Amino acid sequence: MMGRLPLDEQLTVLKSVLSRNEVLLEVLHRTAALEVPGWYVTAGCLFQTVWNVVTDKHPTSGIKDYDVFYFDGRDLSWEAEDAVIKAADEAFAGLPAEVEIRNEARVHLWYEQKFGIACAPHASTEAEIDSFAATTCCLGVRLEPGGRWRIYAPHGLSDVFNLVVRPNPVLAPREVYETKTARWQQQWPELNVLDWPSAPAVPTCS
Repeated sequence: MMGRLPLDEQLTVLKSVLSRNEVLLEVLHRTAALEVPGWYVTAGCLFQTVWNVVTDKHPTSGIKDYDVFYFDGRDLSWEAEDAVIKAADEAFAGLPAEVEIRNEARVHLWYEQKFGIACAPHASTEAEIDSFAATTCCLGVRLEPGGRWRIYAPHGLSDVFNLVVRPNPVLAPREVYETKTARWQQQWPELNVLDWPSAPAVPTCS
């Protein structure tokens, strides 16, 4: 199994597997041309491409959208982010997929209103990726100058290749994890979805 390969070989295999998704490759190249700071293509389009290849599906099967995160703390206004979004809309025009680009320096400004949990300001795009609801999702890829792939995978790649979805209870609430995993299991029934951890028992005085 690919998840049992040495890490350096897993990275080589990951690049080979992701390269089968021609839409993903185009998103990577077009995002690089935008020159936004600290960017990664991240989340579902990456691990779902791997799941598709591992389960003998078309590389783009079931992928809802392609997420691009960047980090620019110089201007936290909506107007600055919207300008990047509009430039990206032009850059990604004609692709047979929805591409969403967001400034992760602004997440703390809207996260509590959307999810009901306060979020401290992130220090980087990597910090935002670290907070995804499942460790399996914590994956980002970008193209460096010269075309070298930069891969961010703080929890490794074994779970991704082995179709294991493991909860990451550091920020996102349990409901987010369970909603996402239920949807994924409909598309990829081969997944082994691990349960959200139970709350620790509250000590009582005797």
